Amino acid sequence: MSDSLIESGRSEERVVVAMSGGVDSSVAAMLLVEQGYDVVGVMLQMWREPSPSGGARPEPAEDARQVAAFLGIPFHLVDCRERFRECVVEYFVRQYACARTPNPCLACNRHIKFGFLLDVAQSLGARYLATGHYARVRRVESLLQLWRGRDRRKDQSYVLYMLGQEQLACVLFPLGDHTKTEVRAIAAAKRLPVADKGESQEVCFISDNDYRRFLRAWAAGIAHPGPILLTSGEQIGEHQGLAFYTIGQRKGMGIAWPEPLYVLAMDAARNALIVGPAAQLGRDRLLVQEVSFVSGVAPPLPQSVTTKIRYAGAEVAATVHPAADGKVEVRLARPLRDITPGQAAVFYRGEVVLGGGIIETAL
Repeated sequence: MSDSLIESGRSEERVVVAMSGGVDSSVAAMLLVEQGYDVVGVMLQMWREPSPSGGARPEPAEDARQVAAFLGIPFHLVDCRERFRECVVEYFVRQYACARTPNPCLACNRHIKFGFLLDVAQSLGARYLATGHYARVRRVESLLQLWRGRDRRKDQSYVLYMLGQEQLACVLFPLGDHTKTEVRAIAAAKRLPVADKGESQEVCFISDNDYRRFLRAWAAGIAHPGPILLTSGEQIGEHQGLAFYTIGQRKGMGIAWPEPLYVLAMDAARNALIVGPAAQLGRDRLLVQEVSFVSGVAPPLPQSVTTKIRYAGAEVAATVHPAADGKVEVRLARPLRDITPGQAAVFYRGEVVLGGGIIETAL
């Protein structure tokens, strides 16, 4: 028997809502106010690069402040710029420097939203931290489970796989049982000030969503040219820096060849970009590091699961096997063409997120 933690919460309890100035977090705050919680809005002031053009950037804090005033709840803007830069931006740059393709949302959720902000919430006397993520928490007997959001198109459980029992006991996801269409309709019906605000898909700290330009500007020496090699070892060109490519990429290599070539691997030791035809793409095994399980305990391995290796990637059947040094080897039921070091591999059983980790390499 499972139950929603929102339904089981006591209405007089204080909840800090992570506000971004967007529709999702605003509706999350409004739903909690309507349920009778003592709601406090908090927005973290993150590090963002200045606009390269010198123009002013939109200030989301003003939107969040307007929503808080509309709902009649306190609002706090908390400076997190230095912590964010250390834990997220510098991580982002380091991973690219190591020829990996990171997902900065994973570092942000681990260290900022469900680390730093959870501490802020507790310092404000809150029992819960609520966010606008499309995910759900359910209690099954003594265990808290992380579930996918009901709206599969918006499900964000992939970027929350690192949450454990301690965090889940303090977290609410008010939108988990709603679809995005429903959330938009709620915002419009309640005349929230941000009801018509568009989606934000870019990397939040990059002013123009051009990560290559960002890396050139903020990571000295990362644009280090090197050879483009076939798997035979033959050099057929020169790349502009491994950080500017990703597994499965076809365009932008500046190579004239009788057939289309794709990025197969990035050899950081040789600073070499390894390419080949589509027939050479695809692996059915990967090694995963920094593994964590939502239950706090690794299940007996091998374990049959389904897995995703990208936020918007295909989900495939797989088996998780133990490997050395706390890592796991994931054996896929079919080869995938975009196994990318630095991304997460997340393990599911039905609606339940079991856990996941960071892809170290394809095997």
